[in-house]
Order: sequence, then C-alpha cells, then structure tokens
Amino acid sequence: MILLSDQKLESMNMLKEGDNAPELEGVDQNGNSISLNDFADKKIALYFYPKDSTPGCTAQACNLRDNYQELLKAGYQVIGVSADSEKRHQNFIEKNSLPFPLIADTDKKFIEAYGVWGPKKFMGKEYDGIHRTTFLIDENRVITKVIKKVKTKEHTAQILED
Repeated sequence: MILLSDQKLESMNMLKEGDNAPELEGVDQNGNSISLNDFADKKIALYFYPKDSTPGCTAQACNLRDNYQELLKAGYQVIGVSADSEKRHQNFIEKNSLPFPLIADTDKKFIEAYGVWGPKKFMGKEYDGIHRTTFLIDENRVITKVIKKVKTKEHTAQILED
C-alpha cells in the first residue's frame, strides 16, 4: 500500500475542480493520435495509474471494464494514462479485454500537466511516481471532480457518485 499525505499531493501542483483541462495530444496503444477534442460532447473520466499489469492497476481497469456500459450511459468516455509504452498498453488491453483507450505517456506530458507525478512511499522507501488519480471533465473541458483516493475495486461507483 502506498501512503502519501494530502498535503504532499497539494504540493505537486495537481489540477483541481474548476480548472480547465489541458488540451494535449498523445498516442494510444495503437500509436494513433488522441486528444480530449476527439471526444466532443462527451464527459471524460481521465484516469492516471502507475503501471500496466500490476494488481491494483489491473483491478481498477477491470472495474471500469465491467461497468463500461454504465459509464457510457452516464455520458463518460474513459481514458487511461500511464507512462507505459504502446506495446505494454496493447498487452494490458488484450489480456484484460479493455474497451477504452490507454495513452502511452512515455514523455510524461499528460502526467506533468495534470500534476500527478511526485513523491511516493512504499514499504518505507521514497521515490517519485504517478499518483493514482482520476479527473472528471465535462463537455466544456472543465474539471468537475478530482478523485485522489481511488478505490481500485469500486472506482466506477466513485465516478458515478454525483
């Protein structure tokens, strides 16, 4: 389990509710260009996670997969982001039958713009990494909610909580 105080999260310059979502362009698991503008008239659940195929990240992705139709009915397009490569994303999607795109943010452009990169602590060791965080973004590209304490096995419920 990774523990980090809310104070440390605030010091990372994480975007917050009411901020405009940065318009960035990246590549998905297939090497195709992807940006928020590709999902006009849709709300977006943009979720940042540490690493493909790890237990927590798999549980989170599978929870979103299992409830994907419910998220679509609520108007959300789900997009995952990590620093993993396109190839790792392809394998993760195939292995878990994920129906949504994953951005291969190997240069950390999205990760840094949203402020989710920073100090973490695991088993007594400190290191820098991606903080598991989800940004709910409305059709006008305004961040309406930031979920910092993601429950990997109940993440859809957290998104649809409003």
